[in-house]
This record gives sequence, C-alpha cells and structure tokens, in this order.
Amino acid sequence: MKNSIVSIGLLAWILPLLVIAQTRVSGPWWPNPDWGPEDQAGASNWITPAKVMEATQLVRTGKIYELGQLYESGMPLFGQRTYSMRVPIKAPAEGSNRIAGYEEFMSGEIGHVGTQFDGVGHIGREVTMADGQVELVFYNGFTATEMDAPHGVQKLGIEHMKPIITRGVLIDVAGYKGVDRLPNSYEVTVADVEGALARQGMSEADIHAGDAVLFRYGWSQLWRQPEAYSHNPPGIGLDVARWVVRHQAVAVGSDSWTGEVVPNPDPELFFPVHQELITYNGIFIVENLKFEELVSDGVSEFLFIVTPIPFKGATGSPLRPIAIR
Repeated sequence: MKNSIVSIGLLAWILPLLVIAQTRVSGPWWPNPDWGPEDQAGASNWITPAKVMEATQLVRTGKIYELGQLYESGMPLFGQRTYSMRVPIKAPAEGSNRIAGYEEFMSGEIGHVGTQFDGVGHIGREVTMADGQVELVFYNGFTATEMDAPHGVQKLGIEHMKPIITRGVLIDVAGYKGVDRLPNSYEVTVADVEGALARQGMSEADIHAGDAVLFRYGWSQLWRQPEAYSHNPPGIGLDVARWVVRHQAVAVGSDSWTGEVVPNPDPELFFPVHQELITYNGIFIVENLKFEELVSDGVSEFLFIVTPIPFKGATGSPLRPIAIR
C-alpha cells in the first residue's frame, strides 16, 4: 500500500510534465511545417522571385513614400532603451589635399529603437522540456542554450532572413472608425479589419501569402510627444494576429511602438501578439511606421521594400522602409 501511495504521488507529479514536456525535435510550434526543422529565415521564405515580380507590377507612377521615422535624440523609446549618436571630427587632415571628415559613434539598442524590425530571434517563451529542464524556446524550437553567445545569437540572427520586397497592404483602421487616431488601449478586432478593407474596396481574399500587412491606428501623429506616444497604444489582439497567420503574411507593421494593444485585455498576458507572430509562426513585426502620406493619396496597396541590415547575431534592425506606387 505504501508503495502504491508513493507511485500515485509520483505519477501526480509527473503527469503535468508529460502534458507540457517538449523536446528539441518536436514541440507545439516546431518544427516549421513549411520550411523544416533547421529553418532560420521565418516568413521571409515567402519572398520568392515570383512574389517579387508580382509586387513590382503594382508600380504605376514611381512615387516613393518614406514610411520610417527620423532617428534622433528625444524620439520615443520603449522602457529603458537608449539611443545616442556622437560625431567626433576625424583629425588631423592628411595628404597634400588635406582631406578631413566626420565619423559617428552610435550606441543603444540600435535594432529595437526608432523605426525597427523584430526578427525571429527576438521573442520566445519559457517551456518545460522532456528532461524537466526549463528552457527559453524561440522560433522553430531553437533554444536559448543553442543561441546564447556574448556577441550575438548563434541561431536566428537577422542575417538569416531574406530581404522583403513584396506587396504591402495598408489597412486604415483609424479611417474606418472615423477618427484621426484610435483611443488608448483600443483592441482592433477582426470585424474592424474586415470593415476597413471593405471601405478600401478590398476583402480578406485580397490578402495573399507573402504580403506585408500594415495597420494604421493614427498613432504616428503623437511621435513628437514621446510620453503620449508611449502610453498604452491601440493595436491588434490575438484574434487579428491569428487572422494574419491564416493569411500567411510575411510581416505585420503599424504606426505604433508595439503593433499590439497595450495592455492586453487579459491581464495575465504580456505581449502575446509578438509571441503568436514571431515565436510560433516566424512572422516579422515592423514598428514605428508612418502612413499619413499614403492615406492622403488614397493608396492601399503598393510595392513594399524593407531590408534589415544583416548584423550577424542581431535580433532586430533599424530600417528605412519605403512604399512605391
């Protein structure tokens, strides 16, 4: 009887582990069903030559729209992130032509400030593995144990992703709701997305695999007011994130610093949209965009070019994203 009690007690302790235990080979979101267990490029795999050719057909006038914000001191920054640039003169002048010039020194979380790109190495989640060890697991099952290194991650670095040259679709949620900008902590619903698309003469059938889906909340109007910009922005929730996943987007972008609603309506969740898109599905997130000129010209689809800098081992990148119509 005593042995039976011990066995039952042991079973009660093991069963929860069996339910949630994972291995590096197989887990709830890995290996990736489309690109296999060793993939580190995520949704950038959707950017094929055919996709690029499809996107270039959208160019009619050649007009370029700058979608990125200026990198400068005083811009909104998340939490305690920093941005600093110093420009010492390069001296002394040299040669008979007395050449001289400037060089800048930049410091801070340079891949995660300003208009920036979240790569697949940026966000993971804590998981109890089959051996009972607690691991931080990222896109495609790569673990922090595999990734940790003093000078950049050893797996899922930004250098593995392909340049994004694709069709961009702007979904003007603020315009659909009839406001200059959405209120603080407004969660964008699937109904909002479908209504905004209908207002633009489109439907969800017009979202294709490999498209970049961009959401306008009107939040970029607060860019010069860092405190207001940083406080509880509107954004998509998990329902819309899963809608994006179903449509196989390469990236999600917005004119806020997070893209998702803050705080999440479920107080137990912390940035779950980032996890849903990046960790589970390899879909990239582009933050701190601006869309006012596109909206002014009535442009909803365009050639979208966003090419992160291949800093080896980086989890994000600064950007100069552009739209061409």
